Formats: sequence, C-alpha cells, structure tokens
Amino acid sequence: MHILKSSNGMKFLDILTYPEIKIFPNAVTFIVGKSGCGKSTYLKLLNATILPSVGSIEYNGKNIQELDIIDFRKKVMLVPQEVFLFDETIEENFALYCRNREEEKPLPAQMENALDICCANFPLSTRCSVLSGGEKQRVFLAIFLSCLPEVLLLDEPTAALDINTAQTLLANIKCFCNERNITAIVVCHTDELVKAFADYTIQLGGKS
Repeated sequence: MHILKSSNGMKFLDILTYPEIKIFPNAVTFIVGKSGCGKSTYLKLLNATILPSVGSIEYNGKNIQELDIIDFRKKVMLVPQEVFLFDETIEENFALYCRNREEEKPLPAQMENALDICCANFPLSTRCSVLSGGEKQRVFLAIFLSCLPEVLLLDEPTAALDINTAQTLLANIKCFCNERNITAIVVCHTDELVKAFADYTIQLGGKS
C-alpha cells in the first residue's frame, strides 16, 4: 500500500506533466532525472507548497487538498535546498522551529543526536552565523529530523558535500528513518549515492 500517490497526467502550470507515481511507506525513494524535469517541483507538490493545475495527490488514500494543511505539513515535511536559519545559536534555532510548530523543544541529547546523524557535531551554543554554507545545511536538516515527521522530503541534501560526507549522511539518515518508520523521498543527482541507498528509484523526464 502506498503512502503517497500522484495521478497519471498530473500537471503543474501546464509546464510539467508527471506520470502516476506511488511512494511506498517505510522506505527510501530517490527521484532522479535531468535538470529541469521537475524533481524539486514534485517535492513541493507532495508537500502542498504548490498545487497541481491538473490532477491530484493522495496521502493515505485521501486527496491532500481536503486535509488540514498545517497538520499535513507537520507529517510530510519538505527540507528545501535553501537554508533558513536565524543568526542565533543552534539550540535557539531548534527552539524557534519547534515553537512555530507549537511543539516542545527536543531535549539537549535529542538535538545532539540529530546533529550527529547529520554530520554536524557542533555544540548547541554555536551561533549559526559563524557556520559555512554546508554546515548550515546539515544543521537545518537536523532540525527537521528532530521533528520526526511521517514523510521526509529531501531536496538535494548532499549537494554541498564531498562524496565521503554525503555517503555518511545518507547512511545515517536511512538508518534513522528505518528505525522510526519514516518514509524518505530524496532528490539526488549522484548515481553512486542512488545505487547505494535507494530502496526505490523514480526516473523523471527520461534518462539523464
């Protein structure tokens, strides 16, 4: 049984057309394809950040446009390529995001564990303003992991990383998701990473 399904012929602004796609639960699915084929757009459609102009998306058998959007986005979380962190400390950033979700801030040990999974072993007192772009990206991802969504949408999470760090990060994330029955959907351009970590692979726009 799929957890997410988009209808055959779904369109976005009559620019992109998608085949029927089913995402199976408790697995890591990679979305691949050449630039401009609609991979990042598809993640935004799955998260209802944007809506299809034709067709629909179902979550656990229900049209997502009929669901409470705030509750839905808590369950299906999109980690975009663009990093949104405040200049405050890492701990304060965890707290701010949790406050926005009307949830309790994780315990220090939980925050540190999320950072460790994301190869971001910085003290919680570290100010985000002093981190590099790649370091901020990993801290940003750790905050989303700590929220324990049902579905985690990752848009190029390894784009700013060397191959060794990318492999460690994805191995950690896959283990984390498997242990907690989180469904992960990953946009990635690196064939080596896709072959190593994908349970399922979806090819968009023909061969890249």
